[in-house]
Amino acid sequence: MTIARGRGRTTVPSSPEDAGTTEDEPAAGAAATPTRADPARIGEQIARIGRIGADPGGGVSRLAFTREEREAHELVGGWLRELALEVRVDAIGNTIATYGGAGDARPAIGVGSHLDSVYHGGKFDGIVGVVGAVELVRLLIEDETRLAHPLRVVIFAGEEGARFGEPCIGSKAAAGDLADRDLTRIRDADGVSLAEALRSLGMEPGAVPGAAWRPADWAAFLELHIEQARTLEAEGTPVGLVDIVSGSTRLRLVLSGRADHSGGTPMAIRKDALVAASEVVLAAEAIAHDARNRGARLTVGRLDVHPNSITTIPGLVSLTVDIRDVDSDRQRQLAVEVVRRARAFAERRKVGVTAEVIADTSPVVLPIWIRGLTSGVCAELGYAYKVMTSGAGHDAQVINGVTPAGIVFVPSRGGLSHVPEEWTSASDIARGVEVLRRSVLRLDTLLGSLETLPTAEGG
Repeated sequence: MTIARGRGRTTVPSSPEDAGTTEDEPAAGAAATPTRADPARIGEQIARIGRIGADPGGGVSRLAFTREEREAHELVGGWLRELALEVRVDAIGNTIATYGGAGDARPAIGVGSHLDSVYHGGKFDGIVGVVGAVELVRLLIEDETRLAHPLRVVIFAGEEGARFGEPCIGSKAAAGDLADRDLTRIRDADGVSLAEALRSLGMEPGAVPGAAWRPADWAAFLELHIEQARTLEAEGTPVGLVDIVSGSTRLRLVLSGRADHSGGTPMAIRKDALVAASEVVLAAEAIAHDARNRGARLTVGRLDVHPNSITTIPGLVSLTVDIRDVDSDRQRQLAVEVVRRARAFAERRKVGVTAEVIADTSPVVLPIWIRGLTSGVCAELGYAYKVMTSGAGHDAQVINGVTPAGIVFVPSRGGLSHVPEEWTSASDIARGVEVLRRSVLRLDTLLGSLETLPTAEGG
């Protein structure tokens, strides 16, 4: 049985049973008793990263394409150089470090995540996958483990859409999805374009197409991440294996009315943009609660009100709507429905409205053969696991368009994420690193045994 690996790539046997039960031959030079992931070291590194961009009142604001994000990349890049890895930074700001491999001819196995945060976010989202990748390399070195394939640690730039509205910018550049985009049109709330932000950090926007990966250079990619929900913790399950990642369509709606005196203007003649915006907020919630749209999630996460005065009727309101779904068609249909309703509210209240799609990412079904491999690893390690859907987006979701990708979740306390209270225990992260390490070794062996087999295209 074979499964295509996408974009003209070669094919690999994809039976989850085969992938999950392949004999795990010790890698040449591997220690008989492997060194274990160190929770204390993991916790200390997360704390060090968390001090970059720390907010005075708690939390972290280490936004995409800022000096703080680059400082975090430089810190982790330094750790990887200390481990004698070759480290480079590509045209979009992704940091890529390479360990081992028998030669350049074989495609690489990738691991990694991101270091940027949302406004006033937590210290674990993305960081767990980066620190986990560093710990994985350290364990391979300490055990003198030799891999047939290069292992590449990838720290993606700009995964969060908090600043520019566009998520996964670094991984989209790697997937070639930004090659035809006008980076001057991607702007933050202050009007700064992505192109301007790149130049301010010493990068050239015109070089971004050069960050695209060649599928032939990659064999697979794994991302360790916190769950960002409460299922694993509630069920007492230590590991989640993601099968589907939700897509996201993000809208910006601007409602324009008339700013008037709050005491002097009769209710009957007002053109209150905020009241119209409030109807949009409630409509989004109603759409999500409609039984026909079960599983969809709609969120109005930002409202900017002008002139924002206690004694002035709001004349202009800008709001964002984030529409997430595992059904690609419904995701876009719901976006159209939100805009339709907004226009109806605006017409009734005699205010203007404009709508703009600021980002659109499709849901992704991750390869079953990788999930079969990681589930087999969990069984061998004695870790209970749950196959689950991710409501949050991830870099691996985008990279799956280049090379087969998998996502391993570890629990989030209380399901909290994108807030200062976000927390995952170092012991849970260490367990995730063990799954990551064993999975990399399994991939290295499995892919090596398949490279001499005929491809589907070749019969």
